[in-house]
Amino acid sequence: MSRLRIAVRRFGPFESAIRKQFDDFLRVTGRDATLEAVAMDLNPLHESAIAGRGLASGEWDIAFLNTDWLAEAVADGLLEDLAPHQARAPIPDWPDAWSPSLTGLQQFGRGLWAMPYHDGPECLVYRKDLIAEPPATWAEFHALARAHHAPAEDRYGTVLALYPDGHNSFYDFCIHVWSRGGEVFDSLGRPDLASPQAHEALDFLRMLARDTSAIAPDCRSLDSVASGGLFAEGKVALMANWFGFAAYADTAPESRVRGLVDVAPLPGNVSLNVFWVLAIGSGSGNKPLAWDFLRHCATAPMDRLTTSEGAIGVRRSTWLDAEINARLPYYHRLEWLHAHARSMPITPDLARISHIVDDLMTAAVTGDRPTAELLAEAQSRAIR
Repeated sequence: MSRLRIAVRRFGPFESAIRKQFDDFLRVTGRDATLEAVAMDLNPLHESAIAGRGLASGEWDIAFLNTDWLAEAVADGLLEDLAPHQARAPIPDWPDAWSPSLTGLQQFGRGLWAMPYHDGPECLVYRKDLIAEPPATWAEFHALARAHHAPAEDRYGTVLALYPDGHNSFYDFCIHVWSRGGEVFDSLGRPDLASPQAHEALDFLRMLARDTSAIAPDCRSLDSVASGGLFAEGKVALMANWFGFAAYADTAPESRVRGLVDVAPLPGNVSLNVFWVLAIGSGSGNKPLAWDFLRHCATAPMDRLTTSEGAIGVRRSTWLDAEINARLPYYHRLEWLHAHARSMPITPDLARISHIVDDLMTAAVTGDRPTAELLAEAQSRAIR
């Protein structure tokens, strides 16, 4: 009997969806196989699959990776090129059934390195029972957070995911720079962390993080999943976060805000396109089985199952599904969000740079060093 070992990003909907999809795969194909799915937080996942070379050693047949890690993994020889598998046993409607923004980040260097699995660009997520009109500027965002901050009612205005895992702090910084007309990387893909727009962005974020009349407490301990959970508990009025946390708050049985959630563009009409993919390890001893399972996950019914479990499907058919939009009336807006989403440059250095920005954000929100000094230090570390 064959066994697939999958490294899974720790998130309840991922864990339940991948197991149900494997069960359905066995039912449809009649294969004799077992699944060992191991859930890990963000940094341990990167450490095990990429830094520890688990995808090359055969420890993992498949791994959940976010697109920021792909260039690093390919440069280190950790991933199987899926193009020959697609030629041998193709996914029939690839790539037309997906938005172009979900098919490009994993195709570079003449290879196809992963298949999209979970989507949901950054957007404004808010309580429509509290907020009638979403903010158009960051000043309006801050004012609304202050207006709806009510700790006595166990509710806070907004939240930041400041846990230093190379994830949301980095993305928040990029979004705030972009929304002010700046760029985080130049035309050659080199980091540019000391622009006037970066100065404005860091000033705003460090102010917001310290505003006890607007922000949830202890944001330094919150990652993106925990901040989304706080919103689902009814403890946050509005936030800049991933689309998936809006859907989770509207569908999770334990959520206290079901039916009270809406989404809108972020101030500046910017969004960020980083998504989760399934990749096959270069050292896997079960590559044909792994590819067949990836093909199964890419079908319309399985993509819809990803959504029904509380994550976000990646096919247009899921986004436009009438039943899903009846439950989540903003779901079809994913097409718009993707049309306006920015992506990170394809570079193996991205994880390193993200942790430099993590350090920058930590120093900004916990200390009093001047913003210009912090940015200059980060820029010096980023350029090598």
